[in-house]
Amino acid sequence: MEWNTYRTRFLVKAKQLAQPLTFIDRLGREHSGQAGDYLVEWSDGSRRVAPRCIFEDIYVAMEPAEHIWPSESRETPVRRRVVSRTQASA
Repeated sequence: MEWNTYRTRFLVKAKQLAQPLTFIDRLGREHSGQAGDYLVEWSDGSRRVAPRCIFEDIYVAMEPAEHIWPSESRETPVRRRVVSRTQASA
């Protein structure tokens, strides 16, 4: 099972479950899902299970990052202009 990136107002990573899953999160809450539901991970590392019908209604899949952003080896270096505090306040 592989993580994919999805978006709504926030970016999340999610995996569609191939089999039932039950787990306890860091706050001691139990989460469970069935095959077809999604395990969703937020940027803070927290995870929850979203039912398939709700997840697929809300989230839109994005292309893998390799297809969106160029690889680091092909990037053009960015030159940054250093501005002193006296120049910035002028």
